[in-house]
Amino acid sequence: MIACYCAGAALVMWLAEKINENGLGNGISLILFANIVSQFPHTFIQMFNLLKGAIEAVIADSAAAAALAIAIIFVVVLLIVMLAMLVFCVFITGSERRIPVQYAKRVVGRKMYGGQSTNLPLKLNMSGVMPVIFASAIVSLPATIMSFCGVREGDPGFWGGFASFMSASNWFYPVLFAVLIIAFSYFYVQISFDPLEVSNNLKKNGGMIPGIRQGRPTQEFIAKVLRRVTLMGAFFLMIIAIIPIVAAPHLIQPVLNHVSGSTTAYSASSFQFGGTSLLIVIGVALESVRDLEAQLTMRSYKGFLN
Repeated sequence: MIACYCAGAALVMWLAEKINENGLGNGISLILFANIVSQFPHTFIQMFNLLKGAIEAVIADSAAAAALAIAIIFVVVLLIVMLAMLVFCVFITGSERRIPVQYAKRVVGRKMYGGQSTNLPLKLNMSGVMPVIFASAIVSLPATIMSFCGVREGDPGFWGGFASFMSASNWFYPVLFAVLIIAFSYFYVQISFDPLEVSNNLKKNGGMIPGIRQGRPTQEFIAKVLRRVTLMGAFFLMIIAIIPIVAAPHLIQPVLNHVSGSTTAYSASSFQFGGTSLLIVIGVALESVRDLEAQLTMRSYKGFLN
């Protein structure tokens, strides 16, 4: 199994490099994109089978008309929620806080440079899906260790109770998940964006934020804006990651059990939406569109059509 995993990883990396050489780039991301999108038809097939089963139940027993009405409402509401989350994720992914920057005029020889106004964009979701991935790995670590030790949820004793307390069905799991997402969002932004370096670059190039002095005041202002933007981005990631965890067992699964009449007919995991998969799909799609526009703007089609 280890050899197969290594061989598969090497093959995927080779395919990604080939995509980077002969395509638009983002080879690994495009492969992940294809893997996630290929699961969408399964979700729609599950919705169709749910409605089909409800219709057959109505034909066999007219008293099951309520189940058909619930199934139709469930599918319509689920489609609306999925579309709303898609639009919401696209909007947040493209949102940014623009800090105005004014460059001073300077004369070099007979030419005058500077004097233009621009902005410093700070993306609302600067960290991407990395905080969700880190938080998911940390929050699932206790359950993984206890499974290695043979401890299962519901076992008697202290460790069995601890396994039940740390399970995804308990209230503590989404709360801890949300706290870790916020913490890792700030951590990732701190190591990837340095307000001091940005402030020094603006000072060297003669740029300044209107109403803010150069140097330390500029650094503190950028850091203040960055903290607020990071908090909003962390709340966005928290909502996207927590909704499937809370909705699947408490909202979706009871409806499926009521409509199908069996706890094993359908699983709530087949109707999950949101999370890292949706963010990856949207991020890769937007990045591919930007790369394609850049290729068309430069009119350099080498590597795109060949």
